[in-house]
Amino acid sequence: MSPWALFILAVGVSADAFAVALGKGLQLRTHVVRGALLIAGAFGVAQAVMPLIGWLLGSTFAEAIAPFDHWIAFALLAAIGAKMLWEAFRPDDADADAASSLSAREILLLALATSIDALAVGLSFAFLDVPLWIAVVSIGLVTFVLSFVAVLIGHRIGTRWRKPAEIIGGIVLIGIGTQILIEHLVAG
Repeated sequence: MSPWALFILAVGVSADAFAVALGKGLQLRTHVVRGALLIAGAFGVAQAVMPLIGWLLGSTFAEAIAPFDHWIAFALLAAIGAKMLWEAFRPDDADADAASSLSAREILLLALATSIDALAVGLSFAFLDVPLWIAVVSIGLVTFVLSFVAVLIGHRIGTRWRKPAEIIGGIVLIGIGTQILIEHLVAG
């Protein structure tokens, strides 16, 4: 996977975290920078750890599923992308944005919830030629930066960009999954 594709993948995987951070930024009334650092740190770490866990799980079973690994990578990325698109186009939940306080429990739960997609992406890494540590660090850093900026933007202008971020993220993940499938089918 090229560095550019890896960066785009990191941005795509970060879209959920960006959208949630944007919503939390809208709710923050005080200590915005502190809140942004807490949210971005938790989201960045979770997004970096989950692909590593996914890779470990995938590596354990890689030899048994090598003949159809490209289909698995495609299916996972396409499913994640489709889920993001589905969420972008469904009606907003009034309860989706919790109260304006930031508890450690809430941040942890949000970090885990937004990083489930990264677990599946990490699983696909086991079947691809991906520099794992570069991918993990890239995903974590991109998520940290985007989440930090999203909290600040959310605090300033609201959730205007939530849906476009989810749409772009979904399309990017489906595109990368399709590219992986085509490369393996043409090469194999």
